[in-house]
Amino acid sequence: MKPWPALCILTLTLLSQAALAAPAAPAKVEDSIAQRAQACTLCHGKQGRAAADGYYPRLAGKPQGYLYKQLLNFRDGRRHYGLMSDLLDPLSDAYLQELAAYFAGLELPYPPAQTPSLPAAALARGRQLVLHGDAARKLPACVQCHGEQLTGVQPFIPGLLSLPRDYLNGQMGAWRSGQRQAVAPDCMAQIAKTLKEDEINAISQWLASQALPPGAKPAQALPAALPLDCGGLKP
Repeated sequence: MKPWPALCILTLTLLSQAALAAPAAPAKVEDSIAQRAQACTLCHGKQGRAAADGYYPRLAGKPQGYLYKQLLNFRDGRRHYGLMSDLLDPLSDAYLQELAAYFAGLELPYPPAQTPSLPAAALARGRQLVLHGDAARKLPACVQCHGEQLTGVQPFIPGLLSLPRDYLNGQMGAWRSGQRQAVAPDCMAQIAKTLKEDEINAISQWLASQALPPGAKPAQALPAALPLDCGGLKP
């Protein structure tokens, strides 16, 4: 066998060195709604299960229509939280609908109920308002809108169970102050402003202390008409 010419050896050496010096191909990044939705989980917890601080709520499994409307409310100025508004400002309706559909489709375990810190009499008052309302003050029961099992109703009404009491208190306070709004007529603002502060606390404590029924999902429909006209529940 004839020895390779020096030029061939030099060429092979240079090609090998060039191959070693060439930058590695960039890693492929998954392009899916699940990957893009990870930005939401920095605050809302892994897979949108809710944050441990008790303020950022669960996204997983909520009705798609409700999630979509809340994204619109933040983007369009009816709900006020700078971080959310800034994140959503450049996003289209179609993209927000895609995000809402992704989180609505997640079926994940719910956290355990919280231990209440109120006396039994106060909790009983909260239960009364949740299940029966207060007809003398024209306060509807929570179950009349949020479903008999309080797990929400498709497509626009969220569940109330498994939410931290701090989050429930915070949202009721936001409605009372006008920081949170819905499309008029804003029925939740009307309810929040009618309730007394101790009643709001009793309601949130009772709700947070209730475990979800097995296999809980938003109901497909309410058994009766809504007790109030709610603009936020219209398509």
